[in-house]
Amino acid sequence: MLNSSKGYFLLELLLSLSALFLLCLFLLPLLTELREQSRQLELENKARQLMYEELQANLVSNRGTSFSTSIQNGIEYQIIWKESEWAGQKEVCVRVEKNSFLPEVEVCGLLE
Repeated sequence: MLNSSKGYFLLELLLSLSALFLLCLFLLPLLTELREQSRQLELENKARQLMYEELQANLVSNRGTSFSTSIQNGIEYQIIWKESEWAGQKEVCVRVEKNSFLPEVEVCGLLE
């Protein structure tokens, strides 16, 4: 490199840009995967919260089991009651249908 130059040499700029490009090439897929996993966990936690709220409401008020939907933050959660495999117990499931933005999530719990 010349001692009298006051700026960057073209080769230095190309090397630094290629190094930055390679870092982005490896890190961007990891970031998108982490974002998808955090979205999945967020949906599972919200579905689990709705399931426990439904179970508590059924235990406290002893109301009948009915199908319903709840829309929160633009996401539709379906609350479904089923007969479980064990001796006539009721089971509540909260489901989020898969679409282009959301993964499919289903969380179930027993009414004791």
